[in-house]
Amino acid sequence: MGINEPFNKEELEVLITKTPARIGIGRAGTRPRTDSWLKFRFDHAAAVDAVYGDVSEVLLKRLDLFKVKTRASDKEVYLRRPDYGRKLSDEAKQMIEAKCIKGPMVQIIISDGLSSKAVEENVEDVYLSFKQSLLRANLDVGTPFYIEKGRVAVMDDVGEILRPKVIVLLIGERPGLVSAESLSAYFCYEPRLGTIEAERMVISNIHKGGIPPVEAGAHLGTVIQKILKYQASGMSLVKKENEEEKSTDSA
Repeated sequence: MGINEPFNKEELEVLITKTPARIGIGRAGTRPRTDSWLKFRFDHAAAVDAVYGDVSEVLLKRLDLFKVKTRASDKEVYLRRPDYGRKLSDEAKQMIEAKCIKGPMVQIIISDGLSSKAVEENVEDVYLSFKQSLLRANLDVGTPFYIEKGRVAVMDDVGEILRPKVIVLLIGERPGLVSAESLSAYFCYEPRLGTIEAERMVISNIHKGGIPPVEAGAHLGTVIQKILKYQASGMSLVKKENEEEKSTDSA
């Protein structure tokens, strides 16, 4: 605690244990304390590294993932033109067409998004646990692959090519000053060009300080089964669930 003689020390200590946010750090005159400032700079540097870093080829090889790219030619273009990250390059489309199984029940794709560190730290545990949950449910899985500099809506391009029932995109979240390694899992039932954001759903905050990666991977399989049961995702899924509940209550 950086505050000298706080008004209610006990309450402040409890509050500090409830959040990783920067509270109760105090000041030296009008400026932050040196240790607080250095920690801030360290966390900011980690966030920048997460955005500009690359996922290692070693990890991709270990998970048997081939790599394709979006229309974002470099990281600066990716950051300034989000729409380029939503579209596969022509070469990527050809490679996916040639290497992937068509029409699978579940298609898994992985992308660095805005945090390569999130992929490096979490995706292996999530991916392997997720695949196990799909195998136990007897769901066929398409050919997984990695998309460099991808955005969430890139799943629409993939959906047009492969026509899976469900796409799951594991992608690095925008890093913050609390965590630079948080992963998200986005789902969409039969994504196609023109899919609206309300049709997608997400499980976020997957990392060692949030949802444990192995636990998240197992839960993804349960979500997939629900999506397939209702043949919907996002708000359409919520609507169908509510309709079923009302029908059950009135019976």
